[in-house]
Amino acid sequence: MQTVSVKGAEIPALGFGVFRMSDDEVERVVPAALEAGFTHFDTAQIYGNEAALGRALHAAGARRENLFLTTKVWVDKYSPEPFAASVTESLDKLKVDQVDLLLLHWPGDKVAIADQIAMLNAVQAAGRTRFIGVSNQNVAQLRESVALSAAPIVTNQIELHPYLDQQAMVKAAAASGVSLTAYFGMADGAVPRDEQLCAIGARHGKSAAQVGLRWLIQQGFIALSKTAKPERVAENIAIFDFVLSDEDMAAIGKLARPDGRLVSPPGLAPAWDA
Repeated sequence: MQTVSVKGAEIPALGFGVFRMSDDEVERVVPAALEAGFTHFDTAQIYGNEAALGRALHAAGARRENLFLTTKVWVDKYSPEPFAASVTESLDKLKVDQVDLLLLHWPGDKVAIADQIAMLNAVQAAGRTRFIGVSNQNVAQLRESVALSAAPIVTNQIELHPYLDQQAMVKAAAASGVSLTAYFGMADGAVPRDEQLCAIGARHGKSAAQVGLRWLIQQGFIALSKTAKPERVAENIAIFDFVLSDEDMAAIGKLARPDGRLVSPPGLAPAWDA
Protein backbone atom coordinates (compact mmCIF):
# COMPACT_ATOMS: atom_id res chain seq x y z
CA MET A 1 0.00 0.00 0.00
CA GLN A 2 1.28 3.44 -0.97
CA THR A 3 1.73 5.78 1.99
CA VAL A 4 1.75 9.52 2.62
CA SER A 5 4.68 10.67 4.76
CA VAL A 6 3.91 13.66 6.97
CA LYS A 7 5.69 14.90 10.10
CA GLY A 8 6.88 11.45 11.18
CA ALA A 9 3.67 9.63 10.27
CA GLU A 10 3.41 7.09 7.47
CA ILE A 11 -0.28 7.03 6.64
CA PRO A 12 -1.64 4.47 4.15
CA ALA A 13 -2.85 6.55 1.22
CA LEU A 14 -6.11 4.65 0.85
CA GLY A 15 -8.24 4.07 3.91
CA PHE A 16 -11.46 2.19 4.57
CA GLY A 17 -14.13 4.35 6.21
CA VAL A 18 -17.17 3.07 8.08
CA PHE A 19 -19.36 6.20 8.11
CA ARG A 20 -23.09 5.39 7.99
CA MET A 21 -22.50 1.66 8.46
CA SER A 22 -24.43 -0.51 10.86
CA ASP A 23 -22.62 -2.88 13.20
CA ASP A 24 -23.68 -5.84 11.05
CA GLU A 25 -22.37 -4.17 7.89
CA VAL A 26 -19.04 -3.35 9.55
CA GLU A 27 -18.58 -6.88 10.82
CA ARG A 28 -19.41 -8.35 7.40
CA VAL A 29 -17.24 -6.08 5.28
CA VAL A 30 -14.10 -5.60 7.40
CA PRO A 31 -12.80 -9.17 6.86
CA ALA A 32 -13.10 -8.62 3.10
CA ALA A 33 -11.30 -5.28 3.43
CA LEU A 34 -8.44 -6.91 5.31
CA GLU A 35 -8.23 -9.71 2.76
CA ALA A 36 -8.10 -7.18 -0.08
CA GLY A 37 -5.16 -5.39 1.56
CA PHE A 38 -6.67 -2.52 3.52
CA THR A 39 -4.78 -1.65 6.71
CA HIS A 40 -6.06 1.91 7.33
CA PHE A 41 -9.50 2.04 8.99
CA ASP A 42 -11.33 5.25 9.81
CA THR A 43 -14.20 5.60 12.29
CA ALA A 44 -15.51 8.17 14.79
CA GLN A 45 -17.31 8.33 18.11
CA ILE A 46 -20.45 9.74 16.48
CA TYR A 47 -20.61 6.90 13.94
CA GLY A 48 -21.59 4.55 16.76
CA ASN A 49 -19.62 1.66 15.29
CA GLU A 50 -16.19 1.82 16.93
CA ALA A 51 -17.03 -1.34 18.91
CA ALA A 52 -18.13 -3.18 15.77
CA LEU A 53 -14.88 -2.25 14.04
CA GLY A 54 -12.89 -3.39 17.06
CA ARG A 55 -14.74 -6.71 17.15
CA ALA A 56 -14.32 -7.26 13.42
CA LEU A 57 -10.59 -6.58 13.43
CA HIS A 58 -10.09 -8.76 16.51
CA ALA A 59 -12.18 -11.63 15.13
CA ALA A 60 -10.27 -11.52 11.84
CA GLY A 61 -6.97 -11.86 13.68
CA ALA A 62 -5.57 -8.60 12.36
CA ARG A 63 -2.18 -7.83 13.87
CA ARG A 64 -2.21 -4.46 15.61
CA GLU A 65 1.21 -3.47 14.26
CA ASN A 66 -0.09 -3.87 10.71
CA LEU A 67 -3.04 -1.51 11.20
CA PHE A 68 -3.47 2.25 11.05
CA LEU A 69 -6.54 3.20 13.09
CA THR A 70 -8.18 6.62 13.07
CA THR A 71 -11.05 7.87 15.21
CA LYS A 72 -12.50 11.28 16.01
CA VAL A 73 -13.73 13.06 19.14
CA TRP A 74 -17.24 14.47 18.91
CA VAL A 75 -17.93 18.11 19.71
CA ASP A 76 -19.97 17.47 22.87
CA LYS A 77 -16.78 16.11 24.50
CA TYR A 78 -14.78 19.34 24.04
CA SER A 79 -13.93 19.91 27.70
CA PRO A 80 -10.94 18.28 29.42
CA GLU A 81 -12.50 15.48 31.49
CA PRO A 82 -15.16 14.40 28.96
CA PHE A 83 -12.59 14.60 26.16
CA ALA A 84 -10.14 12.28 27.92
CA ALA A 85 -12.90 9.91 29.06
CA SER A 86 -14.34 9.69 25.55
CA VAL A 87 -10.93 8.75 24.14
CA THR A 88 -10.57 6.00 26.74
CA GLU A 89 -14.02 4.73 25.75
CA SER A 90 -13.04 4.76 22.08
CA LEU A 91 -9.91 2.74 22.80
CA ASP A 92 -11.89 0.21 24.81
CA LYS A 93 -14.37 -0.21 21.97
CA LEU A 94 -11.60 -0.57 19.40
CA LYS A 95 -9.77 -3.05 21.68
CA VAL A 96 -6.47 -1.14 21.50
CA ASP A 97 -4.22 0.77 23.90
CA GLN A 98 -3.83 3.69 21.50
CA VAL A 99 -5.02 4.74 18.07
CA ASP A 100 -2.67 5.82 15.34
CA LEU A 101 -4.49 9.07 14.61
CA LEU A 102 -6.97 11.05 16.71
CA LEU A 103 -8.91 13.90 15.14
CA LEU A 104 -11.15 16.71 16.31
CA HIS A 105 -14.29 15.89 14.33
CA TRP A 106 -15.68 19.42 13.73
CA PRO A 107 -14.51 22.83 14.94
CA GLY A 108 -18.01 23.78 16.10
CA ASP A 109 -18.81 27.24 17.44
CA LYS A 110 -18.82 26.69 21.21
CA VAL A 111 -15.19 25.97 22.19
CA ALA A 112 -12.11 27.97 21.14
CA ILE A 113 -9.69 26.25 18.78
CA ALA A 114 -6.90 26.86 21.31
CA ASP A 115 -8.80 24.84 23.94
CA GLN A 116 -9.58 22.05 21.49
CA ILE A 117 -5.93 21.76 20.52
CA ALA A 118 -4.84 21.74 24.17
CA MET A 119 -7.12 18.77 24.89
CA LEU A 120 -5.91 16.94 21.81
CA ASN A 121 -2.29 17.43 22.88
CA ALA A 122 -3.04 16.23 26.40
CA VAL A 123 -4.31 12.83 25.26
CA GLN A 124 -1.44 12.52 22.79
CA ALA A 125 1.04 13.24 25.60
CA ALA A 126 -0.70 10.56 27.67
CA GLY A 127 0.04 8.00 24.98
CA ARG A 128 -3.55 7.50 23.85
CA THR A 129 -2.74 8.28 20.22
CA ARG A 130 0.42 8.26 18.13
CA PHE A 131 -0.52 11.25 16.00
CA ILE A 132 -3.11 14.01 16.06
CA GLY A 133 -5.04 15.98 13.49
CA VAL A 134 -8.18 17.93 12.77
CA SER A 135 -11.20 17.60 10.54
CA ASN A 136 -13.43 20.08 8.74
CA GLN A 137 -11.36 23.13 9.63
CA ASN A 138 -11.10 26.17 7.38
CA VAL A 139 -7.79 27.79 6.43
CA ALA A 140 -7.64 30.17 9.39
CA GLN A 141 -8.48 27.42 11.87
CA LEU A 142 -5.87 25.08 10.41
CA ARG A 143 -3.19 27.75 10.61
CA GLU A 144 -4.17 28.47 14.22
CA SER A 145 -4.12 24.77 15.10
CA VAL A 146 -0.67 24.25 13.59
CA ALA A 147 0.70 27.34 15.37
CA LEU A 148 -0.71 26.36 18.78
CA SER A 149 -0.10 22.62 18.81
CA ALA A 150 2.91 21.23 20.67
CA ALA A 151 2.62 18.00 18.69
CA PRO A 152 2.51 18.09 14.88
CA ILE A 153 -0.89 18.35 13.23
CA VAL A 154 -0.55 15.68 10.55
CA THR A 155 -3.83 16.01 8.64
CA ASN A 156 -7.02 17.94 8.08
CA GLN A 157 -9.79 15.53 7.05
CA ILE A 158 -12.15 17.38 4.72
CA GLU A 159 -14.77 16.90 2.04
CA LEU A 160 -12.84 16.39 -1.19
CA HIS A 161 -14.22 15.27 -4.56
CA PRO A 162 -14.23 16.52 -8.17
CA TYR A 163 -17.23 18.82 -7.71
CA LEU A 164 -15.76 20.89 -4.85
CA ASP A 165 -12.95 23.41 -5.35
CA GLN A 166 -10.65 23.06 -2.33
CA GLN A 167 -7.61 24.83 -3.79
CA ALA A 168 -7.45 27.40 -0.97
CA MET A 169 -7.17 24.58 1.58
CA VAL A 170 -4.78 22.60 -0.61
CA LYS A 171 -2.38 25.55 -0.73
CA ALA A 172 -2.72 26.33 2.99
CA ALA A 173 -2.16 22.71 4.02
CA ALA A 174 0.92 22.43 1.80
CA ALA A 175 2.34 25.63 3.27
CA SER A 176 1.85 24.23 6.78
CA GLY A 177 3.20 20.77 5.94
CA VAL A 178 -0.17 19.17 6.71
CA SER A 179 -1.67 16.34 4.67
CA LEU A 180 -5.28 16.34 3.52
CA THR A 181 -7.53 13.35 4.02
CA ALA A 182 -10.48 13.20 1.64
CA TYR A 183 -13.90 12.06 2.75
CA PHE A 184 -17.07 11.98 0.62
CA GLY A 185 -14.81 11.22 -2.33
CA MET A 186 -17.76 9.69 -4.19
CA ALA A 187 -19.82 12.88 -3.65
CA ASP A 188 -22.67 10.85 -2.17
CA GLY A 189 -22.95 8.65 -5.26
CA ALA A 190 -22.48 11.30 -7.96
CA VAL A 191 -18.95 10.22 -8.96
CA PRO A 192 -19.81 6.63 -9.98
CA ARG A 193 -22.63 7.94 -12.20
CA ASP A 194 -20.70 10.78 -13.84
CA GLU A 195 -20.60 10.31 -17.63
CA GLN A 196 -17.24 12.05 -18.06
CA LEU A 197 -15.64 9.99 -15.29
CA CYS A 198 -17.15 6.84 -16.78
CA ALA A 199 -15.58 7.73 -20.14
CA ILE A 200 -12.18 8.34 -18.56
CA GLY A 201 -12.49 5.05 -16.70
CA ALA A 202 -13.37 3.17 -19.88
CA ARG A 203 -10.09 4.28 -21.45
CA HIS A 204 -8.20 2.78 -18.51
CA GLY A 205 -10.39 -0.29 -18.01
CA LYS A 206 -11.59 1.14 -14.70
CA SER A 207 -14.86 2.31 -13.17
CA ALA A 208 -15.75 5.95 -12.56
CA ALA A 209 -15.44 5.29 -8.82
CA GLN A 210 -11.88 4.04 -9.30
CA VAL A 211 -11.09 7.13 -11.37
CA GLY A 212 -12.42 9.35 -8.57
CA LEU A 213 -10.25 7.64 -5.97
CA ARG A 214 -7.21 7.66 -8.25
CA TRP A 215 -7.70 11.40 -8.87
CA LEU A 216 -7.45 11.99 -5.12
CA ILE A 217 -4.48 9.70 -4.54
CA GLN A 218 -2.59 11.08 -7.52
CA GLN A 219 -2.73 14.58 -6.01
CA GLY A 220 -1.03 13.31 -2.86
CA PHE A 221 -4.16 13.22 -0.72
CA ILE A 222 -5.14 10.42 1.62
CA ALA A 223 -8.47 9.04 0.40
CA LEU A 224 -11.17 7.23 2.36
CA SER A 225 -13.10 4.66 0.39
CA LYS A 226 -16.27 2.99 1.56
CA THR A 227 -18.57 0.14 0.72
CA ALA A 228 -20.85 -2.01 2.83
CA LYS A 229 -20.73 -4.78 0.21
CA PRO A 230 -17.84 -7.27 0.60
CA GLU A 231 -17.94 -8.03 -3.13
CA ARG A 232 -17.14 -4.39 -3.95
CA VAL A 233 -14.09 -4.05 -1.71
CA ALA A 234 -11.56 -5.36 -4.26
CA GLU A 235 -12.68 -2.70 -6.76
CA ASN A 236 -12.01 0.09 -4.25
CA ILE A 237 -8.42 -0.90 -3.65
CA ALA A 238 -7.53 -1.61 -7.29
CA ILE A 239 -6.40 1.94 -8.03
CA PHE A 240 -2.64 1.60 -7.88
CA ASP A 241 -2.15 -0.14 -11.23
CA PHE A 242 -2.99 2.78 -13.52
CA VAL A 243 -2.15 6.46 -13.87
CA LEU A 244 -4.43 9.28 -14.98
CA SER A 245 -2.88 11.47 -17.66
CA ASP A 246 -2.36 15.19 -17.20
CA GLU A 247 -5.32 15.69 -19.53
CA ASP A 248 -7.47 13.37 -17.40
CA MET A 249 -6.48 15.18 -14.21
CA ALA A 250 -7.22 18.59 -15.70
CA ALA A 251 -10.58 17.49 -17.07
CA ILE A 252 -11.64 16.10 -13.69
CA GLY A 253 -10.48 19.28 -11.97
CA LYS A 254 -12.84 21.29 -14.19
CA LEU A 255 -15.88 19.48 -12.77
CA ALA A 256 -15.87 21.72 -9.68
CA ARG A 257 -18.96 23.90 -9.33
CA PRO A 258 -20.16 26.62 -6.94
CA ASP A 259 -22.74 24.34 -5.29
CA GLY A 260 -20.33 21.42 -4.98
CA ARG A 261 -20.15 21.31 -1.18
CA LEU A 262 -22.42 18.63 0.26
CA VAL A 263 -21.54 18.60 3.97
CA SER A 264 -22.01 21.77 6.03
CA PRO A 265 -24.03 21.17 9.22
CA PRO A 266 -25.09 24.38 11.03
CA GLY A 267 -23.38 24.92 14.37
CA LEU A 268 -20.57 22.53 13.45
CA ALA A 269 -19.20 23.82 10.15
CA PRO A 270 -16.97 26.90 10.04
CA ALA A 271 -17.21 29.77 7.56
CA TRP A 272 -15.79 28.02 4.51
CA ASP A 273 -13.07 29.58 2.39
CA ALA A 274 -15.00 28.95 -0.82
